[in-house]
Amino acid sequence: MSLREYARKRDFERTPEPGPVEAGPPEGAPHFYLQRHDATRLHYDFRLEIDGTLKSWAIPKGPTLDPAPKRLAAMVEDHPLEYGDFEGNIPKGQYGGGSVMLWDRGTFELLGDAPALKQIERGDLKFRLYGEKLKGEFAIVLMKGRGKGNEWLLLKKRDAFAKPGWDVEEYAFSVKTGRAQEEIAKDLPAKNSPKAAASPGKGSKKKVPATLHSRPA
Repeated sequence: MSLREYARKRDFERTPEPGPVEAGPPEGAPHFYLQRHDATRLHYDFRLEIDGTLKSWAIPKGPTLDPAPKRLAAMVEDHPLEYGDFEGNIPKGQYGGGSVMLWDRGTFELLGDAPALKQIERGDLKFRLYGEKLKGEFAIVLMKGRGKGNEWLLLKKRDAFAKPGWDVEEYAFSVKTGRAQEEIAKDLPAKNSPKAAASPGKGSKKKVPATLHSRPA
């Protein structure tokens, strides 16, 4: 897939974001990434490794393990695979200027009866996530006949990982460095242990659930 739109929006002499490098054949299970992005408005960027790039959606309210809410997800331009591990600060004046946290990462398993690009084309993509925070079955469904044609809904399926009342903001720490958003914005150093160093949420006594383990072999 072309990364032309991604490159057009960015000045790589000013932003630390990775350049538009085309990827080779995939190795192993495909990856997903979720970044908490404090730009003009705080939102989450959801990215799935598909066909050599990261298919990407901006989710204003973030993902959830609660199967009741439907999260609006605006599809945006493809990103290079190297972007998945990005965390840091995009300079003001650049596209998406603000702090970026690597909120979650892992692999995913495609579900459904068709290849990923075919599912996207018909507007109904199904997958199972194996992340550090997000797990279980999800679907992302196109809202046909709405707006600019890029409006989708991210849905959590009812399975063993569904958690009614789950709040994304109680887990606002980086899986890469353990830092909070403010610490990333100030370029403070990484913490030694991401899961132990950061609270699940500001003022919250809630602990990270024990079920947040890596994908089984």
